[in-house]
Amino acid sequence: MSVIPAVHVINGIRVDAMKASGTFADVNPATGKVLAEVPLDGAAAVDAAVKSAAEAFPAWSQTPVGERCQVLFAYKQVLEDHFEELTDLIVSEHGKNVPEARGDVRRGIDCIEYACGAPSLLMGRTLPRIAVSSSFSRERDENIPLDSTMERVPLGVCAGITPFNFPIMVPMWMWPMAIACGNTFVLKPSEKVSLCAVREVELAYEAGLPKGVLNLVLGGVEASTELITHPDVKAVSFVGSTPVAKHVYATATAAGKRAQCMGGAKNCMLIMPDANREAAIDGVLGSAFGNTGQRCLAGSVAIPVGEAAEWFVPAIVEAAKGIKTAAGSEADCGMGPLIDAASCERVTKAIEAGVAEGAELLLDGREAAMPSGDCFVGPTVFDRVTPGMSLAENEIFGPVLSIMPRATLDDAIDVTQQSPFGNMAVMFTSSGYAANRFRTEAGAGMIGINVGVPAPMAVFPFSGWKDSFFGTLHANGEDAVRFFTECRILVSRWF
Repeated sequence: MSVIPAVHVINGIRVDAMKASGTFADVNPATGKVLAEVPLDGAAAVDAAVKSAAEAFPAWSQTPVGERCQVLFAYKQVLEDHFEELTDLIVSEHGKNVPEARGDVRRGIDCIEYACGAPSLLMGRTLPRIAVSSSFSRERDENIPLDSTMERVPLGVCAGITPFNFPIMVPMWMWPMAIACGNTFVLKPSEKVSLCAVREVELAYEAGLPKGVLNLVLGGVEASTELITHPDVKAVSFVGSTPVAKHVYATATAAGKRAQCMGGAKNCMLIMPDANREAAIDGVLGSAFGNTGQRCLAGSVAIPVGEAAEWFVPAIVEAAKGIKTAAGSEADCGMGPLIDAASCERVTKAIEAGVAEGAELLLDGREAAMPSGDCFVGPTVFDRVTPGMSLAENEIFGPVLSIMPRATLDDAIDVTQQSPFGNMAVMFTSSGYAANRFRTEAGAGMIGINVGVPAPMAVFPFSGWKDSFFGTLHANGEDAVRFFTECRILVSRWF
């Protein structure tokens, strides 16, 4: 693939850089080849995109919801027709292996399918004769019934700022439901996966989306800041690290906007002595090393309880040794590269810190058999990690599993409760008692029982807690419908 200039998509057409401060090299992390030069635009591009969305809003918001959904039905089929094209684009731009890339596209399509249910999801409520009111006329002595209705109406221009790790799916957490509800949208994707985002938006227009309903602006921090503070933007959705999520939430809400900001995590997986051993090893392996550990639902801390450590620790190390680290395009690739050289350096430093703090390094990903290059680190496993170590506290966002053995279930649950994060917690067990205690006391918004990655389908909200989420209404599910609409109450009486 040759180097191409990445472009904005504003008012349904490709738009070149406006007043970019420079460019960002969008690189294939497996090969190091530059795929695109991304303009680092700011206020001018954001203002043009928001203006386009604002001008499209009156007509789109008045379009019957069934007609809005017809575009999404068509888009779903367009995505199916381009499924392998999008898969290949993710593999080359992000580095996922092929099954992971296909999963990214498929879960995005799930979001489209859910948004197509907007005619039912947007239904309001009506209560006739909620009360009676006496007539003010001296000539009539009668009680007039009062009817009350709640309607859901769109907000206006909404915005989304998305990360690199799921370049097709995460944007579809946001804009499909937003536009199904009658809003218009401006997407600012990660500059690291700009080609995926541009293609996603272009295909929406191929499906018949009216001009201006969905816009895409490329850029870095400046573009994001302009977008979340723009006076014509009514709501902001964000996915990224916890410090940035907290900043975006504070900035957007201070500017009078709705905000839902999903942050990072440090997810724990408890392995009980009575767990199905094969299921536990398979679940932990996929959770810790799937997507090269670059997801907010990665299980990064394994807590074998009691005697479970005796069989779990050697088994997980052997299983991790069997993961082939390679370019995602290779047929038998088990784990692809990290997104860029900076991520590789960050993960390497985390491994070095773990060794320096006294954790036992059982499998060193720096020494794995893997391609030469700046973006590869193999599966890494530490044992005897203790609270307070950086391995136990910090989100690494890479293929590093930390094992923290605990003597009892109480001790293990205490670890999850003390975490400032609350995205997910997982338990492998055959005990209904242990599972019920865990689901109640773990302190996370997404719970897995004998499931390594309890990612909710699009019909349920992505329900992170504590420092993993800032806001009140989550992405996906009924929360998304409520986030992208506001209630209008009508009280009426007729004489």
